Amino acid sequence: MSTGKQLAGLLLLTTALTLPGAALAQAAGEPADTGAEAGDEMSPEPGQAVDAGRDAASQKPPEEEQDYEEPEVSIPGGAIVVTGRRVRDITRSSTQVVSVLSTEQIARTGEGDIAGALGRVTGLSVQGQGYVYVRGLGDRYSLALLNGLPLPSPQPLSRVVPLDIFPTNIVASSLVQKTYSPNFPGEFGGGVINLTTRAIPDEPFVKVSAGISGDSQTTGLDGYSYYGGDLDWLGFDDGSRDVPNALRSFFDSGARINEISTDTKNAILKDIIEPNMVQLQKIGNLPPNFSGSITAGTAFDVGDGRLGVVATASIKNNWRNRLISKQFATDVNDLSNPVSDFKAFTTDNRVLFNALLGLGLEIGEHKFRWTNLYIRDSLKQSVLSLGFNGDNGNNEAIQDTAWYERQLIDTQFVGEMKFGGLDVDVRGGFAQTQREAPYEYSFKYFEDPDDEDYAGLYRNTLDGQRSSATVNFSDLTEDLYFGGIDFSYPVLDWATVTVGYAYSDTSRRSEFRSFSVQSSNFPGAFALLQPVYLLGDAIIDFQDHAANPTPYEISINDLNPDVPVVQADLEIHAAYGQIKLEPAQGLTVDVGARYEDAKQSVKSVEVFNTPSAFEAATSLANDYILPAATITYDFDNGLQVRASASKTIARPQFRELIYQPFLDPDTSRLFRGNPELRDSELTNFEARAEYYFGRGNKLSVAGFYKDIKKPIEAYASEADGRVRISYANAPKATLYGGELEFQYNYDMDGLGGWFDSKRTVLVANYTYSNSELKVADDDVTYIFRGNGLDPVRPATNVFEDGVPMTGQSDHLVNLQIGLEDTDQLQQFTLMVNYASKRVISRGFNGLPPIEEDPGLTLDFVARQGVQFGGYPVELKFEARNITGRDHWEYQSNGTDRIEINSYDVGRSFSLSASVEF
Repeated sequence: MSTGKQLAGLLLLTTALTLPGAALAQAAGEPADTGAEAGDEMSPEPGQAVDAGRDAASQKPPEEEQDYEEPEVSIPGGAIVVTGRRVRDITRSSTQVVSVLSTEQIARTGEGDIAGALGRVTGLSVQGQGYVYVRGLGDRYSLALLNGLPLPSPQPLSRVVPLDIFPTNIVASSLVQKTYSPNFPGEFGGGVINLTTRAIPDEPFVKVSAGISGDSQTTGLDGYSYYGGDLDWLGFDDGSRDVPNALRSFFDSGARINEISTDTKNAILKDIIEPNMVQLQKIGNLPPNFSGSITAGTAFDVGDGRLGVVATASIKNNWRNRLISKQFATDVNDLSNPVSDFKAFTTDNRVLFNALLGLGLEIGEHKFRWTNLYIRDSLKQSVLSLGFNGDNGNNEAIQDTAWYERQLIDTQFVGEMKFGGLDVDVRGGFAQTQREAPYEYSFKYFEDPDDEDYAGLYRNTLDGQRSSATVNFSDLTEDLYFGGIDFSYPVLDWATVTVGYAYSDTSRRSEFRSFSVQSSNFPGAFALLQPVYLLGDAIIDFQDHAANPTPYEISINDLNPDVPVVQADLEIHAAYGQIKLEPAQGLTVDVGARYEDAKQSVKSVEVFNTPSAFEAATSLANDYILPAATITYDFDNGLQVRASASKTIARPQFRELIYQPFLDPDTSRLFRGNPELRDSELTNFEARAEYYFGRGNKLSVAGFYKDIKKPIEAYASEADGRVRISYANAPKATLYGGELEFQYNYDMDGLGGWFDSKRTVLVANYTYSNSELKVADDDVTYIFRGNGLDPVRPATNVFEDGVPMTGQSDHLVNLQIGLEDTDQLQQFTLMVNYASKRVISRGFNGLPPIEEDPGLTLDFVARQGVQFGGYPVELKFEARNITGRDHWEYQSNGTDRIEINSYDVGRSFSLSASVEF
């Protein structure tokens, strides 16, 4: 049989998997500060494939580079290094376009969480609270994995886990892959981010760290808070926020709020107004932030194998003040007179607790890993807003208090076995995320300048219009089961075939109960009371008391009677086949295809005895064949070129489908899903040239193009005098751009003296991207309206032809200038980050879009190693946002501008120390 026919036969095998096994690379705790960087030429690790088509003696002698360590990377599909490479630098030897942050590179940035460190990678930007976007595309186009396995998100606004909840002390490396390969899930629009946790240490160690920090807008200044519970400072509720008995009994009864007795309503009212959750207090001299962690590891022989244990736990408590400008306009032609204009003084107390326990076992060439991760992220928020509401001509004061707790529990097993030339990877696990937001209060008071009797006084008459009182209870639980197996075998000296299968089942239950308290004929004197007394037991009991000369009635109303509980499910069967070829010296071909069959559904859960006729449901059943190919040619003189093409998809996220209102605590914007969304389909092309010169030095230039059918875009509308965000499929979009990356290390030993062991490090990257929506006059989109109304709408009602996609900055720039010692831990790094303005959401009724202008930020990090009591100690100083860049979200028509969510950020400083035993 001819070679061509053999290859054709092998390609017919390429149909089979998702999420194959993860490669387990052994590391000795944190890599030593040796200065190893991407681009260093390395000899193969023991057990790593060498070029079967070359003489083994031609490989670079390992003794030339033994003082460097390869970043530990665990990804789907087994080892990332392609057969026949002479270098073990992952970014160079991979058959795909990847960027890898090792432990040392993460440490150089000084970031406390992995989201901040990833913000320094070419083409990546961090938006909001830890959402990492690849090439400006939203999180629906970005995939996050842990050790090559999926993670559910505890955040209703995100498909992926916000990466700022992953502290850097539990991450051994972070890999970003921008070109698609079939061993990854098909939901691969912009790229995949894979976090690898700490692995088996070579020797026992214990590392303890502690730090303090503060910023110029918060530390030592006044703020607001409320008592809450005794354990709030640890990020845990002590039971004070449990759903009260009367309200729980009402939920369990299946009755609607208008079906219960007055006595039951009054009992619920007394239960849901909890003084410790309502009483807003001014706090002087806000404390500094603090953090602490402990990480330990050991390894020992067990029979014929070696067992390793790594454990870590940490806590971080941060305070943040923001004086947020919030304006709202409805006149397309005039933004100079906004309908509402508020200043919201917001104090956040965020506590992040995490723990990890990892067990690793090596028996011969077989490797097994069991990883258990727990992360809890709690936010205690207090807001006092003052401003003017032009709809009713009144000044208003709004008090909001809330508690948001997010929790992730993840356990996963990976086994990598070698049977001669056959590699078998098995993996599986379970992950659960939870988000609870009990007692989310909002009280709105008004001051009528035309009312002489109450001039200058703020009142809450509970009329539901000028003033109001609401309380929300929300609870989200998402369970994810996953498993798979894959096989890899070298069918020829220069060809390796990998096939496999995987399964995932995601189930989310989301409950949102929202209630308003209203009154008729509420006494004017009572309306002056602050929230803790406004709906106190005495006020409720006095409604029909014999001593009350003017009877009044207080009622409780259900604000979300249609879709209080939603069940969402996503089941995926996937298979893939992939072949890696090296048919000629320097030429590598990675080609394959992935088949995915998915069923996605969202439906209301009936919780009432009298069913609702309102039905907002989604049922999607699609299967895809997703081909991908990458060709790489190494000229063997440091120059390497790549070209790739692929097809991928992007499914609607649960939160984009669920027709439930949701308030984002970070932006105070309302969100509501659209059950009529469809899948997006992407065609991707990329070409890249890379030049490696010397250890750690490289230059790369790339161009990329994406054609997207039915991209999901956010658009804005008006709801209750504020911006509400929803989603719809635009007809088409294109995204194209280029990347430039440069890294250069310069040894300064030629200067003599103090400079003998010093070197400078320059890392610079720039990404240009341009996107456009394609909307024709006869294009349609689908927007759920309920009550049997036709969802088909002209696309031009929502989208404008030629405008950029939401969330995408045209320009991203990162620059790092460092001075470091090659003999000891001593680093000084100056970091510059720039992102041009980007559209957050479309405007409505002809209004301009809501834009964010991240601008330029400047950070400085210094690290110094010292000896204390015979133990190595790392001291670190950080200065963030040195230029004092503020946060701006706004609407502008070129003449006038209104601030949607703008505030001063301030400068922040931190000091920390860690000691390793």
